[in-house]
Amino acid sequence: MISLFVIGSFTLTACTTSRYQHSQDFIPNPILDPETLTDAVVKPEPLSSMGNPQKYTVLGKEYKVMRQGAGFKQEGNASWYGMKFHGHATSNGEIYDVYQMTAAHKTLPLPSYVKVTRKDTQESVVVRVNDRGPFHEGRIIDLSYAAAVKLGINKAGTAAVSIEVISAPVKGPEKWLQVTALSNEQSAKALQKKLQAMQQWPVIIKSNNKGSLHKVRIGPVPVGQATDKVITILQENQLPNPLVLAAHQL
Repeated sequence: MISLFVIGSFTLTACTTSRYQHSQDFIPNPILDPETLTDAVVKPEPLSSMGNPQKYTVLGKEYKVMRQGAGFKQEGNASWYGMKFHGHATSNGEIYDVYQMTAAHKTLPLPSYVKVTRKDTQESVVVRVNDRGPFHEGRIIDLSYAAAVKLGINKAGTAAVSIEVISAPVKGPEKWLQVTALSNEQSAKALQKKLQAMQQWPVIIKSNNKGSLHKVRIGPVPVGQATDKVITILQENQLPNPLVLAAHQL
């Protein structure tokens, strides 16, 4: 699994190990009761502002991102990725959590909801795709650790699966709410975590090239009642009124 960021003219490049705390991936603390694991909750979402270029290149191979994932089906091998990537940004700017029901796919729009079914046992799990990968021959989806445990492939590492998109991003007018801009990256990450806990929309950090300013944004959020609700939540939690941005202002 390689976590990616959009750069330049719609090109994505593999990140070096220097941006991660660990050079090698490793297994998280075990989930003691897999029966408590539940599927990702499917909900309509707008297309992410990050992670959806027209095309990108990894390891010399070009991938074209689908504009629409509805009805998409695929067969191949599933794998999973763990603690090396835990706490780091996914391709759409969210923070990867090994204990959430998420996944990575090379070309599906972000985010998409996908049903993953093991071909040998017919067991299935619903995951939310918010990352890019896996970039290994024959593998079609990289699951979070929790999803791998629920599907029973955490020990074997891989399994033959079929995947089917059950909900793709909903396109329409949307806004981003910039809550603040901070010079301290750790403070920005702490606020990101707090904001994510109090409302349902993605929270991303947009840093400048020098890494001296970190803009904390909620979005994309559909224009209308959804945007108004987020602003009300911020006010109720004594947070500043956000700067409301459209796509061309990002």
